[in-house]
Amino acid sequence: MPEAVIGLLGKSGAALARLLAALALAAALLSAALLAGPQARASEAPSASANPELEARMMVLAAELRCLVCQNQTIADSHAGLAEDLRQQIREMLAKGMTEDQIRTYMTERYGDFVLYNPPFKASTVVLWVGPAVLMVGALTALVLVLRRRQRLGADAFDPDIPEEETAR
Repeated sequence: MPEAVIGLLGKSGAALARLLAALALAAALLSAALLAGPQARASEAPSASANPELEARMMVLAAELRCLVCQNQTIADSHAGLAEDLRQQIREMLAKGMTEDQIRTYMTERYGDFVLYNPPFKASTVVLWVGPAVLMVGALTALVLVLRRRQRLGADAFDPDIPEEETAR
């Protein structure tokens, strides 16, 4: 820092000049990091199979399997690292000659029925299949009961001129 600037500003000015220099250095480093950041994190696109038929079979199978990270997306739709690894693993299994059923079985043995986007109907998944219907029937029953009760009470129940004791009866 030039001595003339420090002499003009005095002791407090010198501290201010050092602070400004430090801020300028920090801004330069931050802008360099921001500009270099995307290149540092960039990676190659995942390699697709050279065989389009194998790739199509992989995508069909991946569309039936749930992403274990996202949970609301299939492996085919997800961009998570694990989903990319699982797609690559499916490609390799298909290239080795495994069938779709063998791959599904392998995935369910390894990750459980949760990995299947359409889990099988069995004792451990019965709630998934029957639960929504039971909830719907319960909600409709409650609605019908409330509407019948209101109809039985009639308009008198909501008349402001009737004392509260009679309304409670």
